[in-house]
Amino acid sequence: MTRKKIAVIFGGKSSEHDVSNVSALHVIKSIPDDKYEVICIGITKRGHWVRYIGDIEDIPSGKWETHPDNTTCIMSPDPLHKGFIALEADGSYTDLRVDCVFPVLHGKNGEDGTIQGLFAMSEIPFVGCDMISSANCMDKEMTHVILEAAGIKMAKYISMRSSELDRIDEVIAEAESKLRYPMFVKPCCAGSSVGVSRVTNAAEMKEGIKLAFLSDRKLLIEQGVDGMECECAVMGNDRPFASGVGEIRSANVGFYDFDSKYNDASSETVIPAPISDTARERIRETALKAYRTIGCMGLSRVDFFLCDGDEPVLNEINTLPGHTPISMYPKLMEAQGLSFAEQEDKLIRLAFGEEI
Repeated sequence: MTRKKIAVIFGGKSSEHDVSNVSALHVIKSIPDDKYEVICIGITKRGHWVRYIGDIEDIPSGKWETHPDNTTCIMSPDPLHKGFIALEADGSYTDLRVDCVFPVLHGKNGEDGTIQGLFAMSEIPFVGCDMISSANCMDKEMTHVILEAAGIKMAKYISMRSSELDRIDEVIAEAESKLRYPMFVKPCCAGSSVGVSRVTNAAEMKEGIKLAFLSDRKLLIEQGVDGMECECAVMGNDRPFASGVGEIRSANVGFYDFDSKYNDASSETVIPAPISDTARERIRETALKAYRTIGCMGLSRVDFFLCDGDEPVLNEINTLPGHTPISMYPKLMEAQGLSFAEQEDKLIRLAFGEEI
């Protein structure tokens, strides 16, 4: 049987570049090599695209970026090329055709619909959500607008643009009049808790606003929610299914920040979460409703707070969730009986339009 060629794209011009590198190794190792041939395409922190043919174990450290045999590689938007154009050192070029793209990219330019639009133009199947659903899930304000219109409960919030910095005191006063402390200041379009601050007074909020605007031109100020942090993995296209529910026990008591997620070994994921059957089903049903409402395909991880009375409050949807060794998405699906290889095989088959 001829193996299909799968381009795994990793790295990216994003604050989550390093996390993407770690996720990529897990994905590459998990793709069944009897069915698929993996072609590694790395994007450096500066946005330079290369074909990488070195040792995949050098991807997480970032050492791949300096490999001497890296070849500049451009993805063609022309569907006639069906893939990439590799530029050789002597000025010649070769076509590098692929059957499917697996973007292992987190954050801006990788999870916000930008690169999904390029894939759509190229007419190459790709793993994950389309351009519009990716953009709407990445933009936290749009997620609120769409899901709350569908009756899905989320935290109360207000939004702010960077053009409003001259009235920052008015915005803080508005937040204090409509919400209560603690509050969270979040860039609208960033992931892995980059640029997020937990604030308990006006002075902290002012600093949090300035920090968030380093990552995006728009931010949310959300009321803090007192509840257990839970996550649910969803997979599928028109007939998606939801995993069980896992609990996040952050090393940081305040919130599950970047260091707690990736650098502090004392953070824990508990699968299954110690919650009632009623709460578990409410979370799973809400995750599926949100997934369908916003138009997700392939995969997403839906994050919640479980409050008193077993009431789930949706926090956010991650359309390209982490696939590091400690990431919740692959662990939740593994708990459902899907090996890592089976997970990646199903995601690739979904990209080709198969139902699983």
